[in-house]
Parts: sequence; C-alpha cells; structure tokens
Amino acid sequence: MAEPRTRNARRERLVGLLLLGVAVVLLISSPTWFSRDESAVAIAQISVALVLGAVGGFLVKRAQTP
Repeated sequence: MAEPRTRNARRERLVGLLLLGVAVVLLISSPTWFSRDESAVAIAQISVALVLGAVGGFLVKRAQTP
C-alpha cells in the first residue's frame, strides 16, 4: 500500500504567497488594459486574479492550521 502524503505547510504557505503576489500584480496592471480600450482583456485579467487570489488565500490559511 502507498503511504499517505504528509502536508508540507511551509511549501503551501510559500505557493499561496506567490499566488497572492501574482494576483496583486494582475489587479494593479488591469487599468492599463481599460485605458487601451481592451475591456475584454482587462476583465479576463481581473477574473484570473480573483481565482489566483482565492486559491492563494486558501493555501495560506490552510498552511496555518495544524
């Protein structure tokens, strides 16, 4: 039988923080697309940022719980 994998809280926290950082960069840069009249790209970028932020937040919170 295969052994169950153990959680690596440090890795989860680091990946979560990375995803949160990418989400922030995407959110900050999205007004550039709106100013270029590329609303579809801006909306897609915001959507991806929200998903990455949610996953990153989940991983950071999960890494803190025992």
